[in-house]
Amino acid sequence: MPNKAVIHTSDAPEAIGTYSQAIKVNNTVYLSGQIPLVPATMAMVSDDIDEQIQQVFTNLSAVCEAAGGSLANIVKLNIFLTDLVHFPLVNEIMGQVFAEPYPARAAIGVKSLPRDALVEMDAVMVI
Repeated sequence: MPNKAVIHTSDAPEAIGTYSQAIKVNNTVYLSGQIPLVPATMAMVSDDIDEQIQQVFTNLSAVCEAAGGSLANIVKLNIFLTDLVHFPLVNEIMGQVFAEPYPARAAIGVKSLPRDALVEMDAVMVI
């Protein structure tokens, strides 16, 4: 049986369902999807896509840090957007929060996301 631990931080939104913020198995951390909720209020940061993307990275970063890593340790990032027209903005912001080598990535257009978010991201991190 692998060494499995639940990762939790109050610096990221509480899980709004039957899942953990992240699960660490040995040196790999599987981060659940983050939407742009402000942890203190559990309310959407705003309706602005730029602010939503920034908040998602802030939330992912908090979970990474709770697991003993950082965004730099992410090896795979999945991005879900309700409108792929925003993909260039995601690329721009990714260039601000990641350095080369960039993580592997998928970008997927979806019809809707929880709480009417415009963006959600999940990740795999190796520490």
